[in-house]
Amino acid sequence: MIHRLKFSSEASNIFKELQAQTHLTPNILARLAVGISLTVDGEPEIAEKIKLNDGLEINRQTLTGDYDLIYKALITQHSRRELADEEYFPTLFNAHVERGLTMLQNEYKYSGNTDKFYENLLKFNLEG
Repeated sequence: MIHRLKFSSEASNIFKELQAQTHLTPNILARLAVGISLTVDGEPEIAEKIKLNDGLEINRQTLTGDYDLIYKALITQHSRRELADEEYFPTLFNAHVERGLTMLQNEYKYSGNTDKFYENLLKFNLEG
């Protein structure tokens, strides 16, 4: 079982940018990113940048904690197929974080400020 997750340098830069703007830690941003990514149909692309894993590293327990099985169930249901633990974490979990981070970054840019960003997250995908 893999206990640490390394992100791409691109994702690490987005983490730093969003943390500076929202004051949310990378582990919270990663959880938000997974949730937002799961609102998009289809599995996220497992790009070469994800395979490089040359950026920020976070412990699995810090990311998913007591809810690891729930995250695995959500990602498995989204994939519509059975997933081996090695495929779920780090591969698909990381891919969902990467896709979701880009969506979070775009949402922040669209929102213009932190308060509006939080407001928009609360109603994310309720209207669509």
